[in-house]
Amino acid sequence: MDYRQRLKPALRAALIHLLGSILVGLTSALLFLSIWYPTPFNAIAGGFTLWGLIVAVDIACGPLLTLVVVNPRKPRLELARDIGFILLLQLCAFAYGIYIASQARPIYLAYEGNRYRLITYKDINKEKLAEAPADLRSLSLTGPRLLGVKLSNPTDPDFQQSVLLSLQGLHPAYRPSRWTGYETLLPQLQEALLPLEKLKIKHPDSLNEIELTLTRAGLDAISAGYLPLEAGRAKSRDWVVIVERSTGIPKAFLPLD
Repeated sequence: MDYRQRLKPALRAALIHLLGSILVGLTSALLFLSIWYPTPFNAIAGGFTLWGLIVAVDIACGPLLTLVVVNPRKPRLELARDIGFILLLQLCAFAYGIYIASQARPIYLAYEGNRYRLITYKDINKEKLAEAPADLRSLSLTGPRLLGVKLSNPTDPDFQQSVLLSLQGLHPAYRPSRWTGYETLLPQLQEALLPLEKLKIKHPDSLNEIELTLTRAGLDAISAGYLPLEAGRAKSRDWVVIVERSTGIPKAFLPLD
């Protein structure tokens, strides 16, 4: 058979497969970017990058392999078997990608002393969830909820152990026994908030971005403060959280150190 005679139906099949894969990829964006990683956590927690990798691998596993195996000279049963195997391989790769993304999805945005810390599903020891308040034991599927974290005092019996755990990477925000309602720590949060003028001095090149962000949030340098955001393993760069002083509610996020 002439090479062109084989290539034409193979390209047609690969194109159909590609369009189907793109449709599945765009549909999955609803799950990734609207539910598990809502803005701005698609950037903070790497949701957009994860989605892009999964879709890229999915397309590579499918249409390209279809282009290779489709041959009009093959018996229909053999061709159906080959295409079925490719679809199965593609489905397995996609399912594994979804599983990895679900493990990395943000669950809580925790106020922890002098910072916010992003807690992902993987950060939480599920066997310790019973130690958390009852209303904080359900793990969100629709983006992070606000959480307060009780810190140990130097006079507490477990203070030294708490410090050792933090040095090992098990920060208080990762321990359900330290969780509390976000609103219960509002006075401490209001006191800890840093002035926006400090952020402006540190980042003179970002003054316009800071001012625009405050305007969009309906805030100004007096009604708002900020704290750094520690995103742990999910962090792709440094971020700060802009908080309304009166309510303690995070209103905006900026990719600044």
